[in-house]
Amino acid sequence: MKRRHPQSAALPYRVNGEGLEVLLVTSRSRRRWVIPKGLIEGDLSPAASAAKEALEEAGVEGRMRKKPLGSYSYEKWGGVCDVEVFALAVKRIHDRWDEDSRTREWVSIEEAVRRLGERDLKRLVRALPETVG
Repeated sequence: MKRRHPQSAALPYRVNGEGLEVLLVTSRSRRRWVIPKGLIEGDLSPAASAAKEALEEAGVEGRMRKKPLGSYSYEKWGGVCDVEVFALAVKRIHDRWDEDSRTREWVSIEEAVRRLGERDLKRLVRALPETVG
């Protein structure tokens, strides 16, 4: 049986003149677009851990929804990562952040769905407007 790795992720979003946008970041290898995510830290709730990842990986802070949008899974480290995804209404964007070697980009829902790889994550992104609207 494959080992399970619980993770949480932030789906940073904002509304501007262009409508609803989400913030994507490149993976550490910079080969693909992802959302900020990581292992859930023992002393933090999944939502708080996702907020910490958003600050470290994307340099954004805001209001995190306590209830997850949903979850998705992917294979890594010889096991399966189970990721709970939380919507983050971005209120502050930092010019410098811990992992600012990553590229970040605000994109439309449609563009995010095009760039992201995991099918179940794409489903959560598509549902975001109904959740936060």
